[in-house]
Amino acid sequence: MAKRSKVQTEQTINQIMDEALKQILSIGFDAMSYTTLSEATGISRTGISHHFPKKTDFLVRLDARIGRLFMAALDFSSVEALERSWMQAMRESHYRAVLKLFFSLCGSAERDVTQFRAISGARESAMLELGTQGERTINQLLGRAAVMLIAESDMGVASQAA
Repeated sequence: MAKRSKVQTEQTINQIMDEALKQILSIGFDAMSYTTLSEATGISRTGISHHFPKKTDFLVRLDARIGRLFMAALDFSSVEALERSWMQAMRESHYRAVLKLFFSLCGSAERDVTQFRAISGARESAMLELGTQGERTINQLLGRAAVMLIAESDMGVASQAA
């Protein structure tokens, strides 16, 4: 078998990462697997695991992209604008998926969630633009988001049981 060029390898890695991001945002990190990635990309599970030996490697490589996606929805011009933009963003499934991922990582020993750029970036921007009130607002919004996501999850479980 001929050796692949660096360009081909980078293209393969980017294809895997693009699909991983898509699946993290659509079906969730827990449901994403080497099998689902392989089926979607046509790259063997072994080929994917060669570049990403642990599932958490996807999060490390995608952290900046997820952070940019999350931050793009937020308006830091005032506390009210931040709250409004956050609640507007919560209507989008991909935004909720990022928050679900953050909360699932909070209970995991696998990853230091203080480095999760989506949340750390929001906290930093809020602190820079709005001071301590901005940081408190982010913390309050995270709490409200957690409650909303739990309620959403409970409703899904209840409807499945019916």
